[in-house]
Order: sequence, then C-alpha cells, then structure tokens
Amino acid sequence: MTIKIYNTLTRKRERFETLEPNKVSMYVCGPTVYDKAHVGHAMSVLVFDIIRRYLEYRGYEVRHVMNYTDVDDKIIQRANIEEVDPYELAERYIKEFREHLDDLNILPATVYPRATEEIDHIIEMVQGLIEKGNAYESEGDVYFFVSSDDDYGKLSGRKLEDAQSGYRIDVDDRKETPMDFALWKASKPGEPAWESPWGLGRPGWHIECSAMSYHHLGEQIDIHGGGNDLVFPHHENEIAQTESLTGKPFARYWVHNGMMQLRGAAMSKSTGNLVTIEEFIAEHEADVLRMMVLNSSYRSPLKFSDETVGHAKRALDRLRSALRPASPGAAGEMPESLAAQITATRQGFSESMDDDFNTAGSLGHLFDLVRAVNQARDHGAAPEILAQAQSLILEFTGVLGLEMERARVDGWSGPGEAAPFVDLLIEVRAELRRQKLWALTDQIRDRLAEHGVIIEDGKEGTTWRWK
Repeated sequence: MTIKIYNTLTRKRERFETLEPNKVSMYVCGPTVYDKAHVGHAMSVLVFDIIRRYLEYRGYEVRHVMNYTDVDDKIIQRANIEEVDPYELAERYIKEFREHLDDLNILPATVYPRATEEIDHIIEMVQGLIEKGNAYESEGDVYFFVSSDDDYGKLSGRKLEDAQSGYRIDVDDRKETPMDFALWKASKPGEPAWESPWGLGRPGWHIECSAMSYHHLGEQIDIHGGGNDLVFPHHENEIAQTESLTGKPFARYWVHNGMMQLRGAAMSKSTGNLVTIEEFIAEHEADVLRMMVLNSSYRSPLKFSDETVGHAKRALDRLRSALRPASPGAAGEMPESLAAQITATRQGFSESMDDDFNTAGSLGHLFDLVRAVNQARDHGAAPEILAQAQSLILEFTGVLGLEMERARVDGWSGPGEAAPFVDLLIEVRAELRRQKLWALTDQIRDRLAEHGVIIEDGKEGTTWRWK
C-alpha cells in the first residue's frame, strides 16, 4: 500500500517517496519561547507526532528535528518587561514546554536545536548568500534580496509585488526594496549579540530554521512541517534562502496543520485569545486533547469548545469500553461478525492513514471494532476471544499515541492492572449488601464512580465497567 500526502507546495496529494529508501528526514518549526504555550501549539506537535508514529509503524526510520527559537524580538521585549535576562526567560519556557511534551506523550525529537547554539552555521549560511548575490549588507544588517529569487512566492501563491517585508521586523529604508527581509540584525543596546563579519548582531527569524535544518538534516529534506500560519512569510522565506544557496529543492513535502480556534479566531499569544496547555491538563486527561486532534482533519481549523472537549471524552470512553474483561465464566466462541470486523478494521485503519493521515477515518474503523467487541462480550464471548480484538485496538491506538492504559488517578494503571482491586471491592460490597449496610455499599459505589468505575447491580449479581 502507498502513502499519499498533501503537499502545500503543489496543492495536491502526492505519492510519498523519500530521498533515501525507508528513511524520513522531517523538520518541524517549534515555538518561540517567550510565554506559556497554548493548546494551539499542542495541536501542531500532536499532528506531527501522529504522522511520525505512523511512518515508523510503516517501517520508516524517522529523523525528526524540532527547533526552539530562543532569540527573537518578542523574547527580548518580554525579558525587558520582566526585567530578566533573555536567556533566562527562554530557558524557563523551554523547560516548561518540554514538560508539556511529556504530558502529551509526544515522542522525543531526534534533535532539539536552539537558534543561540547555531550561530556559526547561521553566519556561514548568510555569508554564502552574500557571495552568491542573494543578500547584501547595509549598516551592519544583512538582507535577503527577494528579487534575486525568480520563483519567490511559489509556496504561498503570492506574487512578488504583493510580498511584505515580514511580520517580525519593521520596514527599513536601508533595504534596497521593501520586500527584502533580514538575515542578520545589527545589535542594539541591551540586546543579545554575537560577533560576525558585519559587526555585533543577531540572526533574523527566517534564517534560523534554514540553518538548523541544513545543519542537522542536510541540503534537502523529505518533510517540512508547521502551522499554516507559517506558510507566509516564514516558510516562503526559508525556501528562498535555502534553495538560493544550494540550488536544489529544499523539502519534498510541505505539510501544514490548521489552527486551533477559540471564540472564532485562531489562538494567539499576542492577542491573549488562548487556553494554555497547563490549564487544559489541569482539568482534562492529555488524551482528550489528542483525541480532539484525531477526530478532525489535521489540515483544517479545529474549534476549541466545551462541545469538542466533551465529544473527545466520550470517544475515549467508547474506545476504553472495548477493553473491559469478559463476563465471569464466559466461554463462547468467536462470532463470525467479530472475526470479520477484525479483518476489516486492520485493512480500513491502514487505508485511512495512508490517505494523507486520515485519523478521523481510522478512528471510524476502530469504533466499528469496539462495537463488535462489546456485542461479543454481551453474547458471552470468552476472554481469549475478546483478547484478539482488544490487542488490535491497543495496537492501533498506540500507533495514534493514545495511552489507553496510562495511569488514571490515584496511581491506578488502567483497566488491566486495576481490575483485581475493583473485583475485590465488588466482593466486599456484596458482603456488605448481604448485611444490609447500605450506607457503606453506596459509599463504595460512589467512590469507584469518582475513579471512572461504573457498578451495575442485576439479578445475576454485580458487574462493573470503566466509565
């Protein structure tokens, strides 16, 4: 089966073919670390974590680079407001973001380069662009000469005359044309600065990613990813810089995720329209956020609301319901419907993921299997029969990065390890019922419910399930 992936550059789905057989080089733009990260940032890292996990599941060796922009106008401005060193500010938020990556079960990147640790490579790249006639120095600044790149605008579809000088810098009359953007900025009092052939200064935003990708992945890469808010000017300028220097196509596939929206607008640090990752995790399981992303198309906007959060929670509960154990004493054979659904789910899951990582479609096939498992349990299927389907559910939810048996609360380790303790409490409660100690039986029921265990009393005894 062939993976097809949507390429922003060509605006169509393309057959996925890597530069090297069975190897993937992937660069994903990381955060600018000047404030707390929000769930929109989480959406981007989750999308590319899911893509990476599936590629590895399909047998690819993925070299994944995600950078930290740790020197930037916004970092300097925030540091001045807080009266702290810019390095201290950046380090604080890098540490916090890494903790959030762990919270969200994000696979560690192969490398996490920082702009401040790549200055020599950045200077070398800027020098190369000057030598090739694509950049020029002006009073200690160095600018990329946009008109020197004949196909500038090919990623965003913008014409050269419509291009702007960039979002993070001011228009400067020292430029030869207004569209030119900064590769190197002359130092200002109180700002971080490094020695360079053009005097003390610091790198521009766009050159940082080009240099880090070049250093850690080489002249050409398979996948370049990030939010679709980066298409212009950031990724457009990365293409211009890198391809002007190397004379080769930079990335084979440009992959962009949609924006997380709150109150009708994209989440943004600058506007304050956001929910931080910290706030979300304080109230919800991390898997709820992952499920929100999985339930949608990664290229589309995702609305953050109580409704979408609730829908994701219910979807998680539905998946987990299939992991409940068989009824006591069950010995029934595998129904033909369950056997057929196992085969259909295995095929359908891969077909959906091969189609531009259609996670919503893959979940649909998993839910079909969940329904078949629950029906088989209700009809007395034996534990070993359910285990075949449950193993497949765990396999595929693992590919998607869901932690189905992760610790829930109070140190419990999920359905598998908690089940014996729940069974013991059910036995104790049954004895209390025989003694008509109703207050204690109700207390056990209520406390178990707080931990996601639902007790159901019936004529044939008491059963339980995860909420």
